[in-house]
Amino acid sequence: MLEIVSAIWLGLVEGVTEFLPISSTGHLILAADLIGFTGPEAKTFEVVVQFAAILAVIHLYWQRFLGLIRPAPETRFSGLYGLWLLFLTTLPAGLLGLLAYSPIKKHLFAPAPVTLALGVGALGLLLVESKRPQVRAHTLDDLGWGIALGVGLFQCLALWPGFSRAAATIMGAMFLGAERKLAAEYSFLAAVPIIAAASGYDLLSSWTHLTSSDLLVLGTGCLVSFASAWLVVKGFLHLLDHVTLRPFAYYRLGVVLVYLALWI
Repeated sequence: MLEIVSAIWLGLVEGVTEFLPISSTGHLILAADLIGFTGPEAKTFEVVVQFAAILAVIHLYWQRFLGLIRPAPETRFSGLYGLWLLFLTTLPAGLLGLLAYSPIKKHLFAPAPVTLALGVGALGLLLVESKRPQVRAHTLDDLGWGIALGVGLFQCLALWPGFSRAAATIMGAMFLGAERKLAAEYSFLAAVPIIAAASGYDLLSSWTHLTSSDLLVLGTGCLVSFASAWLVVKGFLHLLDHVTLRPFAYYRLGVVLVYLALWI
C-alpha cells in the first residue's frame, strides 16, 4: 500500500486539481504512473480522496445545498427548481457513464489517452476564450434549464479521463452565455452529485481491496485532499476576477509536453 509520503503527494494532486480546469483524474493517473502506484489499491485510493475533495465544496457551499432542501423565496436557485437544474446537468453524463463504464475503464484510464485528452481540453479552453458569446447569466439565479442541460451535455466530455470535468462544465456554461466566474461556481456545485455517484459506484466494487492497515494512509490522503481543495476553490474564484482560462490551457499543454518527454 502507499506510504504516507505518497498519500500526501497524491492527496495534494487530487485536491489542487479537482476543481481547476486541468483534470484531477488525468493528473492522478499520470502522477501514480510516475511513482509506480497502480492496480486495485490505487484505484480505490483515488476514489476515496476524490470524495474527500467533494466534501470541501459541500462545506464551502453548505448554505446553497441547505437551500435545496429548505428553499428561500428570494432565491431562484433553491428548492425543487435548483434540484431540477442539477438533475439536468447530472443526467447526460450519468446515463452515458453507466452505459460506457466498462470500455471507459478498460481503454481510457491509461497515460496515452489521458495525455491526448489534456491537449484536446486545452484547445477547448483557448477556443471558448477566443469565441465568447454574449453573457446572459451573471449569477446562479440567472441560470435556466437550457444552460443546465447544455452544461450536462458538455460534462459528458469528462468521461474521457484527462479532459477534466471542471473544464468541460466551465467551457460549456461559457459557450451557453454564463459569465466566467458563474461558470466556475456552477461547476463546483454540479460536481457534487456526479462525482458522489461515480465515487460511490466505484467504492462498491473496490472497497474489498482495503484492509484496516490502509486506514491511516487513506485518512492522510483524504485530509490533504480536503484541505487543498478547500483552498483552491476559494482561490480560483478570486483568481477569475483577474485572469482568463488561457493560463490553465497553457499549463495543460505544458504537462503534455513534459509527460511526452518523460514517456518517450
